[in-house]
Amino acid sequence: MSNRTSHESSSLTSSFAFKALVGLTGAVLVIQFTIMFSPHIIADNAAHPILRSNSALIQDPYPSKDPPPSIIANNVGLAVTNKLIPMEKKREPREVTRSEPKMNDKSSSQLAHLLPEVHPLPPFAEIPNADSLVADTLAGKPTMAGVIAIMNRFLIALHESNHKLSHFKGDREVLRDKVFSSFTELTKKHLIPFDAVYRGRSVFPLREDGSIFMSLASFREGLLDFTLKQAFSHATNPDKIFVGAVVQNCFGIEYTCKTGAQVVGKNKQGRDMTKVSDAPPDPNGIADFCGDPEYKKYCDSGQVRAIYVNETESLGPAMGRYYASKLWGGETFYFQADSHLMFAQDWDTKYIAEAKATKNYPKSVLSSYPPGFAGFGGGGSAGPRLCSCQFSPHEVEHHIIRINTGGVPKKDAPRPTQIAFIAAGFFFARAEFLKDVPFDPFLPWCFMGEEIALSMRAWTSGWDIYAPRENLIAHEYRPGRMGLPKFWGSVGRTYGRSGPGFNTVLQIEMIKRLKHLIGYPEVSREAIERQGNEFVLTEFEHYSMGTERTAEAYLELTEIDVKNQRCGHITWCGQGELE
Repeated sequence: MSNRTSHESSSLTSSFAFKALVGLTGAVLVIQFTIMFSPHIIADNAAHPILRSNSALIQDPYPSKDPPPSIIANNVGLAVTNKLIPMEKKREPREVTRSEPKMNDKSSSQLAHLLPEVHPLPPFAEIPNADSLVADTLAGKPTMAGVIAIMNRFLIALHESNHKLSHFKGDREVLRDKVFSSFTELTKKHLIPFDAVYRGRSVFPLREDGSIFMSLASFREGLLDFTLKQAFSHATNPDKIFVGAVVQNCFGIEYTCKTGAQVVGKNKQGRDMTKVSDAPPDPNGIADFCGDPEYKKYCDSGQVRAIYVNETESLGPAMGRYYASKLWGGETFYFQADSHLMFAQDWDTKYIAEAKATKNYPKSVLSSYPPGFAGFGGGGSAGPRLCSCQFSPHEVEHHIIRINTGGVPKKDAPRPTQIAFIAAGFFFARAEFLKDVPFDPFLPWCFMGEEIALSMRAWTSGWDIYAPRENLIAHEYRPGRMGLPKFWGSVGRTYGRSGPGFNTVLQIEMIKRLKHLIGYPEVSREAIERQGNEFVLTEFEHYSMGTERTAEAYLELTEIDVKNQRCGHITWCGQGELE
């Protein structure tokens, strides 16, 4: 698609000719996908994006969420390519067919909630009988189709709100408040009623069959297809792997996609100057994976579930992981990871065995910062330990706690030993974790802080955290200079405020929720209320600490002094002294 001004882009999205063209193209794609895939119920309808087309020279103030240099040094990094692909348009609803799954009677009763099936393709397609499925799910009779329909309705409403707010030309602070108000009200309307129905219990019955659910929240990802193929091809039991993918892409329907901030030189102060340029639509890793004859069977069998999010509604990693958690369908284990990974052979059975080897199993969490691709060699190296932290010195992160590695790997230990923190980019636990530590839907726009919050909430809920003794996955680490798209750039363009600055304005407020959770004295409830920002604590009590251990005990154990903003040396963690 050629470059357009914001006015032309906005006019295009509302024109009758454009809508007719989308409808005609969609009809053609229906025929194509009918040939490629067997009939399935498909993902709920989502409105099209409204991102403006523009490019700018900006400075990227966001520090990378990279691991220590020792890990980066071992990373090769695969080239991420943005190939031009056809965009799957909205499909007309199909007749619902409730064919029984191919399994024994006992398994059929355990998987009844997965009917009607929801095929992961094409994006933005309508779920038939969505009203009935949503009503049943909110009445305590959940189906995966109903859950996906609820998530999609929220995203459609968010899109419509963003479309209106994108035309606002007033003061930035006024726009900020409008965005906050809209997001809060939509979340309370669509997401909180669902969470409330299943609070304190699992949405679906947990199956004791050794199955693993993989939570993959991707943002404009070039390696999602590669990651999925690695996971299934290297699993001992690929028939027990289930994926919940949140595909946050630029689909290129109504606007020109953009690159990330690519370094083009230095300014007078010696800081990198970056430029955002036109780019082709992002590859759809789900379509690539499901279109491969070797892997198509996993999509047709219901082992791949997907929610599609246009980048205009991408609100950061914490929200992506919230959506992904809702795609859990009763699997025994919950495995959260980033979407650019390599896997060791038999990773699935080895992680299960490692979890069962922990002293606190079943309430144990395996977590680490995986090594880079280079030197991974199929796995087997000693896993790093998450044993240090710091209060971020970067102004944009507002002194939130960042976790890090430290201590000596314990590959030869007789069993896994405890560590202090959970990495959001990789953890493995039994799926009861979702009941005890439900993901918080009120953390949009935040890039840092989710890991310390996840660690504290899990530990206070009685879960101990362990370092796996060997690496079974590798991660592609991506320095900022690679120029890949970042969600904060999309947030800025969505509201007509190029660059990361507007996301920073939003994050300044929402990160107070995390700091209040941790116990920063300057972010008490009284202080937040005096500032008139009560929305920051919306439904806070339902996504807060557990009741089995106290937050004060965790901070003492991990040598964290919140008042003076100091992280001490966690000797027991580094030396692997606690089992």
